[in-house]
Amino acid sequence: MFATLSDRLTSTFKNLRTKGRLSEADIDATVREIRRALLDADVAVVVVREFTGKVRERALSAEVSGALNPAQQVVKIVNEELVAILGGANRPLAFAKTAPTVILLAGLQGAGKTTLAGKLALHLRGQGHTPLLVAADLQRPNAVTQLQIVGERAGVPVFAPHPGAQGSAGTDQVDTGDPVAVAREGLAVARTRQHDVVIVDTAGRLGVDAELMRQAANIRDAIDPDEILFVIDAMIGQDAVATAMAFQEGVGFTGVVLTKLDGDARGGAALSVASVTGRPILFASTGEKLTEFEAFHPDRMASRILDMGDVLTLIEHAEKAFDAGQAEEMAAKLASGTGFTLEDFLTQMQQLKQMGSMKKMLGMLPGMGQMREAIDNFDEREVDRVEAIVRSMTPAERQAPKIINGSRRARIAKGSGTTATDVNQLLERFEGARKMMAQMSRGGGMGLPGMGNLPGMGGKKGKGRTAPPARGKKVKSGNPAKRAELERLAADKAAGIAPRAPQGSAFGLGAPAKDAAVDPASLELPPGLDKFLGR
Repeated sequence: MFATLSDRLTSTFKNLRTKGRLSEADIDATVREIRRALLDADVAVVVVREFTGKVRERALSAEVSGALNPAQQVVKIVNEELVAILGGANRPLAFAKTAPTVILLAGLQGAGKTTLAGKLALHLRGQGHTPLLVAADLQRPNAVTQLQIVGERAGVPVFAPHPGAQGSAGTDQVDTGDPVAVAREGLAVARTRQHDVVIVDTAGRLGVDAELMRQAANIRDAIDPDEILFVIDAMIGQDAVATAMAFQEGVGFTGVVLTKLDGDARGGAALSVASVTGRPILFASTGEKLTEFEAFHPDRMASRILDMGDVLTLIEHAEKAFDAGQAEEMAAKLASGTGFTLEDFLTQMQQLKQMGSMKKMLGMLPGMGQMREAIDNFDEREVDRVEAIVRSMTPAERQAPKIINGSRRARIAKGSGTTATDVNQLLERFEGARKMMAQMSRGGGMGLPGMGNLPGMGGKKGKGRTAPPARGKKVKSGNPAKRAELERLAADKAAGIAPRAPQGSAFGLGAPAKDAAVDPASLELPPGLDKFLGR
């Protein structure tokens, strides 16, 4: 969604890193590029003007002029201002003190309200709540049927007393029920069945009109919702501000939900709605699957836009997909160097797939904007091919891949729909990865090429490491003067001559023999010091 904006901002900041000190002209040029990037991303003009004004004011102040690295300080300012226009901080849903909590969804037709209702219900069910979906969209053809299908996939019950309009879009249909009465009855049913959350799906239109506003306002007055969520398509562009303001004046809403953040549009709506309306963005829909739904964190979104990654969200996805006990067991197997098998590798692959799209996971790593083309060209089906190859192996082959010979490779390739070359590449990568992980887990490091392992890094001895000399073996020094001195001492020792003072010793005095007696009278001492000598 924010790929173009991220690339433009990253390129702008890259030019600043070559400057040790920023002048006013440098800051003005930077702010000018930021303004162009935001306008190209369809951010509202009012928001762009306010944003760039604050960035320029702070960039010209003492916090940049006195900074050790002005370029990083400017990036920090832009990041903080992005977080501010995105809402400042994450705000969770406001639950009622007395159940059920009523959530009303409102927005234009095509924004994705019905699918979002199922995603929100699944999200709340995962947190231990018991939501109920209410089908109050009786105008759009097959809207009730769609909500029932979405609710079934999410494992959440749907209250739908009326089928709503049937047939294809564009045909004249008569409403089969009153949406206000359906919403009121749904709330009563939720109290009876003891559901603690009620999510009401309402009708939308292709544009803002008086009928839509009146119907949404009547539903609001009938059920008195705790949260009114305005669902907006993130690809709507400049019209997002006008639509949001119209809904705020006609119905009012307490929070915003962005949908279709996985699209390839410029995404200015996300940077405009929260700042213009003063209402926080609570959730974001990032794909078509019901699980591709997450709480909106302004600081994390700002980090993604500035290509700083979103490691916290990546960790949260990993915690949901991976079991802590299995992770510890895998770590122990990797440390052993031999315990990690293709069976364990298959388990890891399956858990990795539960985290979602590999492209999205890679995009959350810092600096991945520079590899966006490679990430976009990554084939998600490659993971399925690897899984098919491993599943085509026998249990014995997964435990001991070394027994896989030519005939076994041909059988595995045929069973997985791949080639023998693909099987060979997988086995080579697996063996190399297992050795590398075992070495890293032992703290051995990889060693520098041509230098062997560094001291204290463990692992095997490299070619560049010199073994200590054997005991009793003479060692010749590489220094000619020192080698000559060692040879002289060895010759004196063999001849029984007492060691002499080495050449160049302090003050030119030779060291006395180890057992030689010293006559104090022979020492030329100052008067009065002889009393300190023992007699």
